[in-house]
Amino acid sequence: MHELSHWTGHKSRIDRDFSKSKRWGDSAYAFEELVAELGAAMLCAHLKIDGQLQHASYIASWLKVLKQDSKAILKAGAEAQKILDYLVKVDEVQEEAEDLKAA
Repeated sequence: MHELSHWTGHKSRIDRDFSKSKRWGDSAYAFEELVAELGAAMLCAHLKIDGQLQHASYIASWLKVLKQDSKAILKAGAEAQKILDYLVKVDEVQEEAEDLKAA
């Protein structure tokens, strides 16, 4: 779910700008990882999957981002909601296409 959340950031999907990241561990990278982890958590909840945090090594970088920007968690949450909305819509379109083929 985490990697699927990253996948949605491509320009042809949600177009989440990740170009500000220069290297692993910088603030932009950490923010994207936070967004992906929140997106994964939301997807797991939506799909009723008991998911677990698997990226404990990122927590220190997330904390740095959260300390630098008091609204970062709200921004990341909003981005994660876009991930969920996008993937739910993709699933609905897929289901409609399958229903049309079956008819």
